[in-house]
Parts: sequence; structure tokens; C-alpha cells
Amino acid sequence: MKKTANHTKSKIVSAAWQLFYEQGFDSTTVDEIVRLSGTSKGSFYHYFESKDSLIGSLAYLFDEKYAELEQKLDFKQNAVDNMVYLTKELLLVIENTIDIELLSRLYGQQLNKRGEKELLDQSRLYYRLLKRLVQLGQKRGEITRQKSTAEIVRLYAIAERALLYDWCLHGGEYSLAEYAAATMPLFLKGIREE
Repeated sequence: MKKTANHTKSKIVSAAWQLFYEQGFDSTTVDEIVRLSGTSKGSFYHYFESKDSLIGSLAYLFDEKYAELEQKLDFKQNAVDNMVYLTKELLLVIENTIDIELLSRLYGQQLNKRGEKELLDQSRLYYRLLKRLVQLGQKRGEITRQKSTAEIVRLYAIAERALLYDWCLHGGEYSLAEYAAATMPLFLKGIREE
């Protein structure tokens, strides 16, 4: 039953973000989301209070991409290099498929939101995958043990959010993926064991 519920919610989220990208957030209606997702209005309101509450679901949409990328990772490769790869690939998707206005709304909403914030949800695949990579890197001597796994994951997430936030501030005037590929290795140099 839970698998069906998650599938329904995922269909709603995917349809919503497709429509947000194609016609903009303000021009998209709940009826259009329901129609494209093949679900019902009752299902929509079971999972979301309103169209605005879908903004936070962007974090879980990112996790869908992380699930795809996880399948492509070579865990024999250096863990830090895998982390840089994940960042570059995800930010390339964001740059090419997520409207910068919606990304900006996500950050604004998360800053003003009370209670659970999707970007900080430690149960997300994003955090579980990073934790796995950091633990593997620490075990193999590729990542420092001077900081805990949790602290390194937190530092990585901060660096990645900083890239996204700065890109939003600059209105997307530069390539997010290219800038991330150039700067993330610098950010991560402090955790890399040479």
C-alpha cells in the first residue's frame, strides 16, 4: 500500500514540475497537475495543502536524479571524485530543467518555513548517498577522519547550497554546472586526504 501511495505522490510531483517548467508556476493549475499525473484531486490534496506546498517537493525530485546517478557511480573510484561528479551532474540537470524562479522560491520557502524543511531532511537519498560515500572514503583513507561523517556531509551540503544560492542571486548568468565542476574540488580539498 505504501509503495502505491509513494508512486501516486511521485506522479503528482513529476507532473507538477513538468508543467512548472513548461508553462511557469503561476500559470499551472491544480487541475492540470491532476490531469497530467493521472490522479485525482482528492489524491492531490491528500499529499499537498496547495500548489505552493509543492515547492518543497523539488528536493525529492532531486533525489530521483540522485537515484539515477547512484547507478552510474563506480564505488571503486575515489569517493571525493564521486561527490564532485554527483554535484556536477545534478547541477547540470537543475540548470537545464528547473526554472531559476522556482529554485529561488524553494530557497525562500525553506528559509521562512516552520517545522520540517525538505532540504534538511536527513532521510532523503541525497544525505544517505553522501554518507555512504564519505564513510567509504574515510575507510579507504581518501577523506579525513578529523571530522565526523555527519560533519563532512553537512559541509558538502552547505557548499552545494551556496553554489545554487549564488547562481539564483546572479539570475543564472553563468553555467552552474561548469562553475560547480571548477569550484567543488576546491571546497572539498579540505576533506581530501592526500
